Amino acid sequence: MAWLLRQGEVLASLEVGPAKWRRRRRRSAPGVGAVLIPRRRAHSFGARRAVDVAYLDADLVVVATSRLAPNRLGLPHRGVCSILEAEAGAFERWRLRPGDRLEIEE
Repeated sequence: MAWLLRQGEVLASLEVGPAKWRRRRRRSAPGVGAVLIPRRRAHSFGARRAVDVAYLDADLVVVATSRLAPNRLGLPHRGVCSILEAEAGAFERWRLRPGDRLEIEE
């Protein structure tokens, strides 16, 4: 398991992987704080609860954030290489904003 950081501050535990693998793991690992998915667009199809979504560029800089209710498709954003998902309300607790540069520590 990895850690998600911003300027040295640990925000959450982190799982990294493809979408299908991540969905199976997330259901079985409720202690996971966030999931990083290598994709350009977010969706919440099949989700039981709303999720916070951050769109990240190649340098892990937050391009935009949103909250997706279950069974919704997020808007596309230019320059996005990966999606960060967390439980609804997590980004408020972390004070995550566009422009924040994130880090991953193994």
